[in-house]
Amino acid sequence: MSSLTHFDAQGQAHMVDVGAKPATHRVAIASGHIQMRPETLALIESGTAKKGDVLGVARIAGIQACKKTSELIPLCHPLALTRVALDFSIDRAASRVGCTATVETVGPTGVEMEALTAVQVALLTVYDMCKAVDRGMVIGDVRVREKHGGKSGSFVNP
Repeated sequence: MSSLTHFDAQGQAHMVDVGAKPATHRVAIASGHIQMRPETLALIESGTAKKGDVLGVARIAGIQACKKTSELIPLCHPLALTRVALDFSIDRAASRVGCTATVETVGPTGVEMEALTAVQVALLTVYDMCKAVDRGMVIGDVRVREKHGGKSGSFVNP
């Protein structure tokens, strides 16, 4: 395990200098889910939630949040993203909605934080839009699934 890169020799937090790193194609995929009552899931699927198209709004929210990651996470670099895609899946048996974000850039640093931010905000948006009928929803299992590009190469979460 290497040392934490966001601290200098004196232990002070700092933004990592990526100026000398080559720009490479980088991809990160993150996922998570939101558990809910079956009736809530039925509302989402039918499109009859009072606030409208829950997953459509959540998709846009996740994309917007992804683009603002460096404004939310203090030591993240602002990145020129080349692709942000959010996909949702319905698991009726588990009564949950899954969200997967795929984020890409060509640059000197990775996009894992952007992918995680996209998933979290998309799932928070589902919660916000459905909380009037189900305050007990639970967001979980948010994690980086894959990361490719850069000096450290590929990582696939088992």
